[in-house]
Amino acid sequence: MLTRSDETVVDCLDVWGAIDHVGLRHAGFKDIGVDTSTLVELNRRMQASGVTTYLEVVNTSVEGCLQSSRAAVEIGVDRLMGGTLIDETMRILSDTTIEYLPFPGVPTGHPTRLGGDAELVERQCRDFEQRGCAGVDLLAYRATDADPLDLVRAARRGTAGYLVVAGSVATPTQIDDLKNAGADAFTIGSAVFDGSYSPNKGNIVSQLRDVMDAAGLPADRGRIDPADQS
Repeated sequence: MLTRSDETVVDCLDVWGAIDHVGLRHAGFKDIGVDTSTLVELNRRMQASGVTTYLEVVNTSVEGCLQSSRAAVEIGVDRLMGGTLIDETMRILSDTTIEYLPFPGVPTGHPTRLGGDAELVERQCRDFEQRGCAGVDLLAYRATDADPLDLVRAARRGTAGYLVVAGSVATPTQIDDLKNAGADAFTIGSAVFDGSYSPNKGNIVSQLRDVMDAAGLPADRGRIDPADQS
């Protein structure tokens, strides 16, 4: 994610130009931090490089969630992540090919925290799948009421769809734990931008290469199959 502290970095176009060659095939952003026209152009450049694009909802208010859904349509992303207004969001996306991955649990605040236990997450994931969602966006490492990996395993039991763990992923150990718990993908942003993922390296490209290595993905080797996640 081209985000830091839950906002898209203001120089996102320059950042993408610097990392486009690394080999990422999945990338995204939030709809706050920069204007929509910039996100339209960022999305265009990403998709032109063969990248599957994501917009993640930040606002937890009703109108804020719906505005983010409308922004996803205007920007033209491939997948919309976050939010809890399933029926309303699905209606907004109904005439598009955008896939929807809502938040299970009880998300609150900004930066968003996640309430709810494993039982709730599993039950919601089953419900989301039955209502046509392509998967879920799980804020596992923002959990306040449960162990993060318990939530990942619960979500995996609840859906055969695309399970993305978002927020506060910052170490190789977390990435390995997520793979073992059944996650399909994870998002990482702040830990790359502030250099804390690989603290002895100073370049964002080096940070991303290390993240991709931990995820078992090739970097700088042509195109990655869209079925692989980054």
